[in-house]
Amino acid sequence: MALELRKIVTYTETTLIEGGRAAPTPLQFFAAAAVLRNPWAGRGFVEDLRPEIHAVAPVLGERLTAEILRMAGSGEAVEGYGKAAVVGTSGEVEHASALIHTLRFGNHFRSAVGAKSYLSFTNTRGGPNTPVVIPLMHKLDEGMRSHYLTIQFSILDAPAPDEIVVALGASIGGRPHHRIGDRYQDLKELGDTQQTGSSHG
Repeated sequence: MALELRKIVTYTETTLIEGGRAAPTPLQFFAAAAVLRNPWAGRGFVEDLRPEIHAVAPVLGERLTAEILRMAGSGEAVEGYGKAAVVGTSGEVEHASALIHTLRFGNHFRSAVGAKSYLSFTNTRGGPNTPVVIPLMHKLDEGMRSHYLTIQFSILDAPAPDEIVVALGASIGGRPHHRIGDRYQDLKELGDTQQTGSSHG
């Protein structure tokens, strides 16, 4: 089955002040979501999802990546990235998962922004106006907590019961006043503590 795309929805957000203090560099969020007919809708339990994955996921990956690049200006500018899918109430969470958990979808985004990290994700089920929640992490380093971010928005009329919303998200910048360190500092400190503890018996 070919892609039946009803509409593309885009979302942008710029944070200028956080915690009552001006951001040294504004944090910018970008998201692009596709509202499409669930290719498995009305067919009962479908054992083999691969034909529709192969037909639909690459087209979605290419289209949504192009929207992100248009908003961000370039793949190089993107720092944080992630993905999400929400299936309508007549579908399975497996249907949402099928379209985003394939290299045929994610590799378009990964290659375009020069990423090394895996794409963080959510896959859920809900009705119209269900929040689309896209967790982000730094495209080159999973341990950079400054880029542990979440984009959240909703589409008033989607997903319908027989639809899926598939989305990509990106950031330019991390949290404006991040000050919790990163996981490498934790590992070092925990290692030092364990060594100190063992040396004292």
